[in-house]
Amino acid sequence: MPRDRDGQQNQDEFSLDAILAEFGSGQRQEEPPAAPFDASEEEAAAPAGPEAQEDELGEKDWFPTPPPRREEPRPETPAAQEKGRVTTFPGAGPRIQREEAPPPLPPEPEPEEPQEDNVLEFPAPEPENRVVAGIDHLRRKADQFAEHMYEGEEDSESAKEARRVERLIPGVDEEEVSPAPVRERKPRKKRPPAPDIPPAELSKRYSRGLKGARLRSVLAFLLLLCLAVVTGADRIPGLPGELMGIMGDPGMRCYLLAGLQALMILVTGDIFLEGLIRPFQGRMGMELLICLANLFTLADALTLPSLAGEAPGREPFCLPAALGLLLVLWGRIQERRGLRLCCRTAAAASEPYLVTRDEGKWNNRDTYTKWSGPLNGFGSQVQGENGAERIYRVAAPILLLAAVVFSLLSSVGRRRPEDLLWSLSATFTAAGSLSATLCFGLPWRRISARLSKSGAALAGWQGVTNTTGSCNLLLTDIDLFPVGSVSLNGVKIFGDFPIEKVVAVTATVIRDSGCALDKVFHDLLRSQGAVYRRGEKLTAFEGGGLSEIIRGEQVLIGSASFMVLMDVALPPGLKVKNAVFCAIDGELAGIFALNYHLPGSVAPAIDSLIQNRITPVLATRDFNLIPSMLRQRFKLPAERLEFPPVNRRRELSDPEQEHSETLAAILCREGLGPYAEAVVGGRRLRSAVRLSAALSCLGSMVGILLAFYLTCVGAYDSLTPLNLAVFLLAWMLPTPFIAGWVDRY
Repeated sequence: MPRDRDGQQNQDEFSLDAILAEFGSGQRQEEPPAAPFDASEEEAAAPAGPEAQEDELGEKDWFPTPPPRREEPRPETPAAQEKGRVTTFPGAGPRIQREEAPPPLPPEPEPEEPQEDNVLEFPAPEPENRVVAGIDHLRRKADQFAEHMYEGEEDSESAKEARRVERLIPGVDEEEVSPAPVRERKPRKKRPPAPDIPPAELSKRYSRGLKGARLRSVLAFLLLLCLAVVTGADRIPGLPGELMGIMGDPGMRCYLLAGLQALMILVTGDIFLEGLIRPFQGRMGMELLICLANLFTLADALTLPSLAGEAPGREPFCLPAALGLLLVLWGRIQERRGLRLCCRTAAAASEPYLVTRDEGKWNNRDTYTKWSGPLNGFGSQVQGENGAERIYRVAAPILLLAAVVFSLLSSVGRRRPEDLLWSLSATFTAAGSLSATLCFGLPWRRISARLSKSGAALAGWQGVTNTTGSCNLLLTDIDLFPVGSVSLNGVKIFGDFPIEKVVAVTATVIRDSGCALDKVFHDLLRSQGAVYRRGEKLTAFEGGGLSEIIRGEQVLIGSASFMVLMDVALPPGLKVKNAVFCAIDGELAGIFALNYHLPGSVAPAIDSLIQNRITPVLATRDFNLIPSMLRQRFKLPAERLEFPPVNRRRELSDPEQEHSETLAAILCREGLGPYAEAVVGGRRLRSAVRLSAALSCLGSMVGILLAFYLTCVGAYDSLTPLNLAVFLLAWMLPTPFIAGWVDRY
C-alpha cells in the first residue's frame, strides 16, 4: 500500500498530458493576459520550501500546496499588511479557514523543485476533506497492525519466507503446496505376551487336570453313543421293546435327545464356556460356532414338539452338534500333551542350546544358528496363539455372519418363521468344523513326541512362523563332530624341541583359535604336565592353518598342505591324512595324528536338510574339516554344502555375535541330529497346520452353502442328523492323515 495516498491521487488527477490538454497555451480564456510581474515580489510571496508553513491563523499547514500561477499582484489590504503575507488564489476562489488541524503524519520526502523551463503551473487543488483524511489514517493503521499481527507466532523458516515474499511483492501470497492426504491404516492392537514362566513350572501346569480331561472325554464318548442310538433307533435292529416304545414317540425322542445333549454340554463345560468367552477377549475361533450350534440345537429340540405337534416330521441335530464338542475336547487334550512334552524336554538341560533364525546372515538369506545363552522368552512363546487359531480368528467372523444371514433368508425370508431355530441349528452345525482343535493338536503332539526323544523342543508356534522358503543352516565343528568324535591317534616330535614345549604351544594356538580340537589337546596337555602359554597376533590363513607369536617365536599350526605353502620341510614319504602339524620358526616340531569318527545321524540329517530346501553352511574352525575331506572320507554331498572364506567362517561362528530375539527351538544334546530334526520338524509342522486349517475352513463354507440350500427348499428328509454327521466326519478325515505325515522324515 503506498504511504502517500494524497500524492498518488494528485499525480493521477494532474498528469502532464491532462495539464496540456486543459491548459494548452498555459493561459485561461476568460482572463486577460497577465502583466509582467516582479521577481522579488514572487519570491516574497512563495512558500519557504517543502517544510510546513503557517497560515494567517498561525497554524502549520502539513499539506503544502504547489506554487501558484504567475499573476499580477493585487494591492494588499491594511488587514493583510498587519498580519503578514497572504497567498492569493487565481480567480475569485473562496477562502477556506481550518478550524482544527488533522492528526500529524510522518514527514514526507522532499519534492523535487519545479523546473521553470518545461513545467507549467496549474491551480492548486483544494485541500482534502478532514473526514476522508481521518478515514485514510485509520485504514493505514489497520494495515500496519494486520502486517505485524502474527510476527511473534510464526518463527519457522517457511513463515519467514512467506513474509519476505509478501513484503517484496505486495498483495501476493505464497501458496504452500501440501501433499495429497494419505489415509494411514490404524495398526492392529496387539495382545500383550504371556508371562515368561520357566519350562519346569509350565510342564507341571500342563500336567494338572490332564487325567480329569481324559476321563471327561470317555464320558463324552459314551454320551455320544447314546445319542447315536436314540437318533438311529429306527435303523438299529434288536432293541428292547420298552426302549422302542419310548423312542416311538417323536415328542419323547426330542426331549430325550435334548437331555443327552445338555449332559454333553455339562461334561465339556470348560470347553463350552471358553468358546463363548474367547470372542470377548479378541480371540474368536471355530469353537464359537460349535458352541452356538449346540445352543440352537438344544433350543430347537425343546421347542420342536410344541411347534410341530405330535408328528414333527424332522429331528433335531443333537448328534452332530455333540460330536463337535467331543472332538474339540479331544483336540485340547492332544495339544496339552504336546505342550507338556515340549516343556519337559526344555527343562531337562541346565544350559541348553538355543536355535534362532537370523535375518540375512549369509548370502542375504535367513540362516539358522545354534548358540548358548539364557533361556529367555521360551515360556512366553509356548503359551502364545497357534497357527490354526490365527487362521480361525479371520475366518470365524465371516462364517458366523454368513450362517446368521443364510438362516434368516431360509426361514423368515421364505415366510417360515417357525423354522428359524431349525435353520440356525443346521447352518451353525454345518459351519462348525470337527477339526477345529485337531488341526494343531494332533501334529503338535506327534512332532513334540519325536523331538523329545532326540533332545529337542520347538519354542511354540511363534518360533516356526517364518520357516517358509529356502534358507541356510550354520554347521560348526561340534555339530559335525561332537565331543568324543575326535581322538588322538599318535604324536611324533622332530628336532631338539622338548615334547612339553611342542604340546604347550600347539594347545595354546588351538585354544586361542576356538577350534573344537581344544578338548583333545587339553587332555594331552594335562597328561604331559604342560601349561598354556601366552600368545599374541593370532592369524588365520586361507590355506588351512594358524599362526601366533609365543614368547618371541612364530608358531605355525595347520595341515600338511599349509606347511608346504609356508615352506616348512616335511619328512619324505609322509602318509598321514588327518593330522595337526606344528612348526616353530619355520622348522617342523611335531605331528599329532587324529582320528575323526562321524556320527551315524549326520548323513541322514544333511539329506533331510537338503530335501527341505535348507542349505548347510560350513562355519568350521578346524582346518581339517573342508568339503574335499568330507566328500572323500565320509561320502557326504559336499557339492551341496557352502564353504565361506576363513574370515567369514570365523565371523559366522563367533559366540559373541547378535542373534534374533525369537527362539525357534531348544536343544538339550549336541550334534547335528537334534539340530536338523528341530529345524525340519518346525517347517513340516507349519505346513501341516496351515493345510489342515485351510481344509477345515473350506469344509465349513461348503457346509454353510449346502445347509442353506436344503433349508430353503425344506428338504427335511435329506438334511437329517445322521447325514450331517457323515458330512462333517468326511471333512475331518484329512486332518489325521496330514498329522501322521509330520514326523515321518
